[in-house]
Amino acid sequence: MKKLLLSITLFLFATSAVLAGGFQINLQGQKQTGMGHAGTGLCMDNATILFNPGAMSFLDSLRGITIGASFIMPRTTYLEPFPGTYTAHIEKNTGTPITLYAVYKFKKTAKLNVGLGIYNPFGSKVQWADDWKGQFLIREIDLKTFFIQPTASYKLNDKIGIGVGFIYATGSFALRKGVPLQDTLSNYGDASLEGKASGYGFNAGIYFKANEKLSIGFDYRSQVNVKVDGGSADFTVPSSVVQYFPSTTFSTGLNLPQVATLGIGYKVNSKMTLALDVNFVGWKSYDSLIIDFADNTDKLKDIHSAREYQNSFIFRLGGQYDLTEKWTARLGAYYDMSPVKAGYLTPETPDADKLGITAGATYKVTKKIFVDVSFLYIEGMKRTDTNLETQFGGTYKSKAVVPGFALSYMF
Repeated sequence: MKKLLLSITLFLFATSAVLAGGFQINLQGQKQTGMGHAGTGLCMDNATILFNPGAMSFLDSLRGITIGASFIMPRTTYLEPFPGTYTAHIEKNTGTPITLYAVYKFKKTAKLNVGLGIYNPFGSKVQWADDWKGQFLIREIDLKTFFIQPTASYKLNDKIGIGVGFIYATGSFALRKGVPLQDTLSNYGDASLEGKASGYGFNAGIYFKANEKLSIGFDYRSQVNVKVDGGSADFTVPSSVVQYFPSTTFSTGLNLPQVATLGIGYKVNSKMTLALDVNFVGWKSYDSLIIDFADNTDKLKDIHSAREYQNSFIFRLGGQYDLTEKWTARLGAYYDMSPVKAGYLTPETPDADKLGITAGATYKVTKKIFVDVSFLYIEGMKRTDTNLETQFGGTYKSKAVVPGFALSYMF
C-alpha cells in the first residue's frame, strides 16, 4: 500500500517536472533552436515574444505571423543495478509541440507594438511496457500543455526597448501505472489518473542595442503557480481491498520555477551573427509536494513528499551566417545542468546533465515569406541513482532527436 501512495506522489511530481524543465526540451523558436536555443540578446523574428518582449519593438515589419512545429523523438534506456542485467526501453513515440506568434505595429514609426504567443513547449509522452520492473512507478504518462501570452513592447529610443507579457498556462495529463496487489489470477492492479491544471505568470524583458554590432538582452519569466483541482483517480484492484481505493478526486499546488536569462548578440560582419545566452532556472521552489485526496481511507491518505531540487543553469551558444540573399545557415550548442539531486531520480523524469547540438537554416521564398528549419540532437549523460523514497534504483541513459520547421508571413 505504501508503494502505491509513493507512486501517486511521484506521478504528480513528474507532471510538474515535465512542465517546468526536467527532461523536457525547449523549442520556442526555430531560428533560435538552430543556434542552441539562444536569442535573448537578439531581435530575430516574432519569437522574441517569448525570448525577450523588449526586443519585439525593434522588429522591422509592421505585422507578421509565424506558425511552427517540432517533432520530438526521445529514447530512454533503463539498466537494473549491478549485478543485474535486466534492461528496459521506453516505447517509441513522437511529440509535436507547436508555436504560433503574431505581431502588430500600428504604423511604421510607432514606438508601441503588440503581439500574441501561443505555444506548448512542454508536451510529453512516456510509455514503458506494462510488465517492466518499474511498473508500480509508471506505465504510461501523457501530458499536453498550452501557454497563451498576450504581449506589449515599447521602444524608448533607438537603443532601448522594454516589453511585458501576461501568461496563462493550461494543460491536461493522463497516467497509468501498476498497483502492487494481485488478484486470484496473479494479475497486478492498475491505477488511472487524469487531471487538468492552470496557472498564471508573466514574461518581461529589456533589450539594449549598444551599437550596430553589439546588443544585450535580459528576460525574466516568473514562477507560475499551477493548481490542480478535481483530478480523478480510478483504481482496478482485487475485490478484497476495493473499499480502500475508491474512485476519488485530488488537488495539489505546484510552483513552476522562475527563469532569468541574460543574452548577448554580436554581429561579426554583414553576414555573421553570434549569440550567447545563460539561463538561470529557479528549481529550488520544488522543495516539497502536498497532495490532498477528497476521500481518504486507512490506506489512501494525503501525502507530503520532500523533493529538494536545486537551482540550475543552462549555457547556450550559437551563430548564423548569410550564405546568399535567400539562404541563412545556423549552428549551436548548449549544456543543460540537471536540478535533480542524488536520491531523487525517478523513471518518470530520469534527468541528467544534457548536451544539445543544433543546426538550422532559413529560406526566403519571397520578401514576405520565410521558411525556417532546425534540427536538435540531445545526449543525456548516463546516470545511476537509487530513489530514497521508493528504493527503486538503476542506471538511465536518454537521448532525443528533434527536427522542426516554421513558416512566417510578414506584411
